[in-house]
Amino acid sequence: MNLYYKIYKPYGMLSQFTPEAGHESLASLLSFQRDVYPVGRLDYDTEGLLLLTNDKRVNNALLNPEHKHSKIYWVQVEGEPGDNALALLGKGLTINIKGVLHQTQPATVNSIKAPSFIMERIPPVNYKKHPVTSWIELKITEGKNHQVRKMTAKAGHPTLRLIRYAIEEINIEKMETGDVIKIERDEFYQKLNLQNLRRRF
Repeated sequence: MNLYYKIYKPYGMLSQFTPEAGHESLASLLSFQRDVYPVGRLDYDTEGLLLLTNDKRVNNALLNPEHKHSKIYWVQVEGEPGDNALALLGKGLTINIKGVLHQTQPATVNSIKAPSFIMERIPPVNYKKHPVTSWIELKITEGKNHQVRKMTAKAGHPTLRLIRYAIEEINIEKMETGDVIKIERDEFYQKLNLQNLRRRF
């Protein structure tokens, strides 16, 4: 039977089931069925939405860059990005991905207030070192290695805290750090805009 979950991955947790180098793993959240795995990954220092399933068709559909599934990130950055920095992030800029220059695709970017339901990170951002911070919402359709962090750094505002809020229409609204929610197949497919995939099987 195919299973579908969304989790709110905490800061410092690995996107795998085996602990490593002092970091907790997903196994500490729930005893998942053995064939359930994350769809993609989040770095240990990135928080937020992570999807898990044993439906290999979903993995193939979501991880294929040609399908351009949208992802929304809430990013706490150093300083206060002005119009020029926001425009640069939205238009696209050149970043280094494993030694290869990559021009990012156009993105949707907005300044936002600090998300109201997000708890303080443990450990918290060092506000003595970074006294002025602000939040932006960044919607992208790519998933290059450390892309968001490299984008904000290139725009002059390094990332201090990174939270993935949504993939397509699945999000972490009303969730708390470490929450695991099981999702029915039809809802999972619909909110990820995978209806065509569902009809083929």
